[in-house]
Amino acid sequence: VDDVCALLASGKNVATTAFMFHPRRMDPADRDRVLAACEAGSSSVHGSGLNPGNLSGVLPLALSGMSRTIDRVTLQERADWSVYESTGITFDNMAFGEPVESISPTATDFLAFNSSIFEEQVWFVGDALGADLDEVTATVEAVAAQEDHQIFDHLLRAGTTAGQRWNWKGLRDGQTLVEIETLWTVGNEYPGHWPKPRHGWTLTIEGDPSMQTHFFSLASFSRAASMEEHVRSANVATAMQVLNAVPAVCEAAPGFATTASLPLIYNAGAMRRQP
Repeated sequence: VDDVCALLASGKNVATTAFMFHPRRMDPADRDRVLAACEAGSSSVHGSGLNPGNLSGVLPLALSGMSRTIDRVTLQERADWSVYESTGITFDNMAFGEPVESISPTATDFLAFNSSIFEEQVWFVGDALGADLDEVTATVEAVAAQEDHQIFDHLLRAGTTAGQRWNWKGLRDGQTLVEIETLWTVGNEYPGHWPKPRHGWTLTIEGDPSMQTHFFSLASFSRAASMEEHVRSANVATAMQVLNAVPAVCEAAPGFATTASLPLIYNAGAMRRQP
């Protein structure tokens, strides 16, 4: 927040994939600091990405344009982290390989922060769709590895955490109206009792009408590519969602520019002839 405020106060607009997805539900003190910096620098700030971001924010709102009524919005993300070379994030930050009983939404500063941005995203969808949510809850189920797994430079031991099923639920009158569920594993050990959506992101809207869409990114669906290229494709998608928003962020009024307040973000030059 300190770095973002310094940039904003100096007159620079900021687009980030790290946080600030829904300012209404941010810590009030942080929100006020950011707004003051925006006013001082006549600047704006925008937070987005994939999830949280486009897939859990923009996509539900886009599909709501075809809805008469919506009873429930559910986004499921299924991914095996074994292919990600950033083992510092997998093991140090996300606590894979730690004792199962030590995993909770507030077990570490990073897990608490990570949980908070998903909670923000649930609030974002609920607020945008007029859900009048009472609360957003966060739970996680950790599952132990059945055998050892060598993940790049790190050995995940049998008996330690190899699966994390997170659920963030927006409730009204005790009923779940908005949910984000992440089904994350390491070592390709997928628990039999977990739901089994396809790998990637599956958005389900129950309502009139009910709708479902699935998103999965690869380096290519038509040519051969390495696993490294396929993994990189999600990173590219995350970055481009923010980079392509830069013109709209720069044109926005000072303050927070959210995915609900900005116009449709698209790449107007994506198919331009290459030199």
